[in-house]
Amino acid sequence: MSTSSPLLSRRSFGRLAAGAAGAIGATGTLGACSARGGSPSAGTPLRIMAINHVWSQAVRRRIKEFEDRVGRRVSMTLLTADQLAGSYNVKLNASGTDVDVMMVRALQEQLVFGHNGWLADLTDRVRGDAHFDWPDFQKAPREASVTSGKVLSVPVVTERPVLYYRKDLVEGLGGPPDTLAALMDGAREIASRHKGFYGYVGRGQRSGAVSQWSSFLYSHGGDFVVRGRSGIGSAEALAAYEYYGKLLALTGPPGATNMSLEQAMPIFAQGKAAFYIDADAIYSSFLDPKVSTVRDTVGFAPFPAGPAGAVPHNIPSWSLGINAFSRLRDDAWEFIRWAAGPEMSTALQSEGIPGARASVWADPKTLAAFPADLSRAMRLDAQRGRGYDRPRVLQVGRARDIVGRPLVAGILGKSVPPVARDADAEFADFLVRDNRHKES
Repeated sequence: MSTSSPLLSRRSFGRLAAGAAGAIGATGTLGACSARGGSPSAGTPLRIMAINHVWSQAVRRRIKEFEDRVGRRVSMTLLTADQLAGSYNVKLNASGTDVDVMMVRALQEQLVFGHNGWLADLTDRVRGDAHFDWPDFQKAPREASVTSGKVLSVPVVTERPVLYYRKDLVEGLGGPPDTLAALMDGAREIASRHKGFYGYVGRGQRSGAVSQWSSFLYSHGGDFVVRGRSGIGSAEALAAYEYYGKLLALTGPPGATNMSLEQAMPIFAQGKAAFYIDADAIYSSFLDPKVSTVRDTVGFAPFPAGPAGAVPHNIPSWSLGINAFSRLRDDAWEFIRWAAGPEMSTALQSEGIPGARASVWADPKTLAAFPADLSRAMRLDAQRGRGYDRPRVLQVGRARDIVGRPLVAGILGKSVPPVARDADAEFADFLVRDNRHKES
């Protein structure tokens, strides 16, 4: 999952799916780094750095198959998101050759890595390989993989927002809401009928809420950047800010402005809210009887339509790239061909890990691992979705912090327009500086 959605294993709850960092390969160790210069020896392992995620865990279990295929030992290091970012910063700043394949977030660090020349250009490889079939990848994640006209990564895990709802509570409403207006009405009605019960729960933390709010923004007809300029001061963005703030202020739990995924998800899982919109990748947490009381009552629906229709995000939460300093770039590409190829994508999605290939999503066999209403919601949201859930800028964290300020104002019941005007001016100035940095 993306930064906006901390990684959760299919059987975990309220915490990252990352465990202790470990280097796992054929021998269980990383092996010594090769000396700079010259050709790597046959004994040099292909080094892969990845997030500790259900996708990488599933690939690790199959790694012997790839080792036999290329005749080279593989060392796979699984880290938390913070550990991974720290390791990349150290290694890539030093032009390190001791990592070959890199699991990256196309919407978080790829722009910076591309700007710094740290990711190899994969354009000719992906477009020149008929079996790999680059056009088979969904359009939105495929486009998100391109920076400055170059394909710098290949998506392997995708993510969309889904409406989680209590089936037992919406019967009187005629089913799950299919519009944002109906969601507001249903959440308010249910909250008014149940003391200590919330109509809606969702992320409200200033920066962390931006990725989920993006779908509300798009569905109101807005965007972060419009024709190269800040779009968060537009009438459409203001309407999206006010809607989201009102939804949480009137029907949500107290302290919503401090809630990220880890705080919001347990509220729904413990049966204290009627509606919740968040990443589809966390669905299994609500089906686990060890942590969920809504296993038998949870339903899944597509993102509701706003004034501009239903326009959710459909993003590559994790992708594979090649270190530009790697001396095993051909073998690194062979790994990507194998790990993101049609066969592996089919196998992993059949295990409940949502991938990026359109042909795999069209195969009913790969959807059997998901509840039927969830797979329908995921497919619809993927078809409608945009390939980004945050501003596509170099300094993503700073941008999210600016964009999230009017969100907090709305949730706190403050007047949103003046805060949005200030944020719009600040974001406009930020974009000028960020664009100048990209062109330097």
